[in-house]
Amino acid sequence: MSTFHETAVAAAIAGRLPFGFPVIPAPSTDPGARGDAVAIAFTGTPGARIAIQVADPDALQDGSAGAALADRLHPAFEAAVAVLGAGALGAAETVPATEVFTTPGTQVFDVVGADGTVLARVSVRIDAGAGTGSAGTSGRLSRIAGVEMELVVEIGRTRMPVRDVLTLEPGRVVELDRAAGSPADIRLNGRLIGHGTVVVADGDFALRVERILDTAEAG
Repeated sequence: MSTFHETAVAAAIAGRLPFGFPVIPAPSTDPGARGDAVAIAFTGTPGARIAIQVADPDALQDGSAGAALADRLHPAFEAAVAVLGAGALGAAETVPATEVFTTPGTQVFDVVGADGTVLARVSVRIDAGAGTGSAGTSGRLSRIAGVEMELVVEIGRTRMPVRDVLTLEPGRVVELDRAAGSPADIRLNGRLIGHGTVVVADGDFALRVERILDTAEAG
């Protein structure tokens, strides 16, 4: 399965974590793994190994503060595997985070609030050996069709010293790290998924998609 599907699994989990306010998943930039996580195995076509680590379980607003964390996270795991289709969800277990967040082939996401605070981490490892026919994929994706993801078009970046940022004023030209006419990056929840050309449609800026990257290129 592609990185898109793993992102969809993480989005489904973020949508069910009971924080009481909106949170979104973003590709993690932290390669480390500390503490414990709640992990679960899914047997299906495809199969998966999914884990959730909550920074502060007391922040969960589900009215079940006295219950085991694995039980409190069960609805989030159910939402995650709904993306994958029919199969069997195994029993949740508490494991060292290193066992699930650093395994090769695992995608790790930070679940962040509006202020960027990391409230939880999610790891998703899909069984790449399982078949993913187009009909089956379409059926699985229909289950999360209403999940919103952030799509960003980026025309370039630059790095500036703080002293230069403080002197910014209207009319100042800031050079970016991309030549004029170069394709813009298309990012889904922070991850590069393709390239396109910025155009104008009905008086508004729009994007003409030129290329969608496969998993290896996007990674």
